[in-house]
Amino acid sequence: MLVRLEAFSDNSGKLQLSLQEIIEWLTAKDEELSEQLPIGGDVGAVQHQREFHQVKCLILPLSPSAEVSPRRRILNVSRSVWKQANVASDLWEKLTARCVDRHRHMERTLERLLQVQAAMEELAVALEQAEGVRDAWEPVGDLFIDSLQDHIDATKLFKEELTQVKEGMKHINDLAHQLAISDVHLSMENARALEHLNSRWKVLQGSIEERLKQLQDAHRDFGPGSQHFLSSSVQIPWERAISPNKVPYYINHQAQTTCWDHPKMTELYQALADLNNIKFSAYRTAMKLRRVQKALRLDLVALSGLVEVFREQDLQQGEHVMDVVEVIHGLTSLYERLEEERSILVNIPLCVDMCLNWLLNVYDSARNGKVRVLSFKMGLVSLCNADVQEKYKYLFRQVSGPGGLTDQRHLSLLLHEAIQIPRQLGEVAAFGGSNVEPSVRSCFRVAPGKPAIEVSHFLEWMSLEPQSMVWLPVLHRVAAAESTKHQAKCYVCKQCPIKGFRYRSLKQFNVDICQTCFLTGRTTKGKKLHYPIMEYYTPTTSGEKMRDFAKTLKNKFRSKQYFTKHPQRGYLPVQSVLEAESSETVLQGEYRRLKWKHEEAASVPMLTEAGEDGPGSPTAGEQQDEELLAEARVLRQHKTRLETRMQILEDHNKQLESQLHRLRELLLQVLCEGKGGGDDDDDGDDTDFQRIFLEKSYVGLHMISSTVILCICESDLSAPPLSMCFRQCRWAQCNSLSFYVSIERQITVS
Repeated sequence: MLVRLEAFSDNSGKLQLSLQEIIEWLTAKDEELSEQLPIGGDVGAVQHQREFHQVKCLILPLSPSAEVSPRRRILNVSRSVWKQANVASDLWEKLTARCVDRHRHMERTLERLLQVQAAMEELAVALEQAEGVRDAWEPVGDLFIDSLQDHIDATKLFKEELTQVKEGMKHINDLAHQLAISDVHLSMENARALEHLNSRWKVLQGSIEERLKQLQDAHRDFGPGSQHFLSSSVQIPWERAISPNKVPYYINHQAQTTCWDHPKMTELYQALADLNNIKFSAYRTAMKLRRVQKALRLDLVALSGLVEVFREQDLQQGEHVMDVVEVIHGLTSLYERLEEERSILVNIPLCVDMCLNWLLNVYDSARNGKVRVLSFKMGLVSLCNADVQEKYKYLFRQVSGPGGLTDQRHLSLLLHEAIQIPRQLGEVAAFGGSNVEPSVRSCFRVAPGKPAIEVSHFLEWMSLEPQSMVWLPVLHRVAAAESTKHQAKCYVCKQCPIKGFRYRSLKQFNVDICQTCFLTGRTTKGKKLHYPIMEYYTPTTSGEKMRDFAKTLKNKFRSKQYFTKHPQRGYLPVQSVLEAESSETVLQGEYRRLKWKHEEAASVPMLTEAGEDGPGSPTAGEQQDEELLAEARVLRQHKTRLETRMQILEDHNKQLESQLHRLRELLLQVLCEGKGGGDDDDDGDDTDFQRIFLEKSYVGLHMISSTVILCICESDLSAPPLSMCFRQCRWAQCNSLSFYVSIERQITVS
């Protein structure tokens, strides 16, 4: 027994020594494992650490707890041996778990590092290819203007193709961030490579953005949609500038002034003042427009070319509003087509700039930078080279519906756009003013009782040359007469042959007058021109000569009273200002009657206790309300008509102011001549007579102008009509044909 105890004691001591050695070994291995952190930052280092870790794990001794059976441990091992065994077991389990975790961490790190390495290699190749494309770019200054849009599209496409490179860079940076979170830092080599890739990518992105910006700026400043090419339309000291709403204006550096009108347009308007001596408004307006038409080169543009340009620019909706850039696009395309079709040299920048200037003067005098499509078409179609009937048909189609019909509203839009052309020349008063309502009513009289008219009705009305549109057919006759020569001698200036219009008297035989003498009212001394007159803008035929001879012979036997009772006009008159004033008097009386009726109705108290049919009953109240509403509608209609009449008065007031200004200048000129020429008594008498006459005319015209202003500004509806103003100054109409204020002389046009 003693021997057994001694043997057991020896074995226990040995076991304790073994357990102590195992504990010390496990502690040393744990410290060695801790010293191996962190894991390397590249693939080679991680692989080497993984192999070394696997070898260390393989040489670990077996757990001592596996050799000791539970029964023997309970029976023979003391408490201290048991505690040491438990400590050794816990250390073993912890060391084993750390080894497994470290092994797994190395596996994941190695996998991510392999992904980073592969991604870096792919990105390096992709960036190298992209940088090759970037290096092949031509400088923006060396590119053709027409190719700028193609280069912009190519750059945008190239930017979209680099989306994969962008995603790859994001992925590789995310992997590096995940490794840093797991306490794995890239090696110096990998970190430098990643930083180099990021810097190359940023440089490439900046190059693309800068390239795109340069291309877009060049396209805006020099491309087809820019106005840069229009800067050559002016010469030094002028400079073309652009306002924020893209409307051009012009700077004179020499005079240090700015203006909306192109210098050439200003010269053109000054030249148009030479035509103010033409007596008849329709011919004066038409000849001014003819000069504008030639200056804009629109006399060479065919209607078919215009229609094609409208189709290319997608200008189909008349209500659509165009900005200045869209107008420039359309005009540039128009003049480029003209140069190509006619094979002529066209100064495109000058023509585009002047045509734009004219369109803005007519339809956007406030320079808002917006023009309606219908306005754009009306301006160009009116001045293009086409048959007048084809113009009528095309313009009617712009305001007609799918069935080829148009109502009063759309027709008024068309006529309103048309009347803006003579309005810009200051001639709108002679064509019925800015109010197109009488012209619309006149047109719909061709198709009485119908809510809409067809193109045949419109053409029939236009063939009568209505007053508001008579300037357009006269423009065509002016253009046709320019190259016409008549084998006849002018009765006044003796010009032979007569060029342009030829006017033949149907009251006297062999009396022909050239257009200059007739339109300016020039006559020979002691000889008065007798009406009626026949106008020719083409060479006369033998049949026309026989017809005129028969008419002249017939008119020889007619008295002056016959022509007074049977006046003939060469146009279809619409409601004039004087007629409007007479109708305004009727409206004033009706207004007073309705006003008195409303006051009387308001003064009668409501009878709340009346019977069912009494004034206080609901039925009577409803009837009274309906009557009041109907009368209110009538008043609104009258108010609208009065406002249109007011607009006509304003237009006439402007005309009278201009005539007053001309008369004032003429009066000053006569007074200056009278002071300088006092030696000759006859000249002095004539000068005194002219001065007295002009002073009286000036006073009379000033009275008319003042009275018109009074009619416009007076708020009371009982203000005197304009016809009274003219009757008060009737003497101003009788003294001289030059100051015939109320109405212009009319002629009979074939």
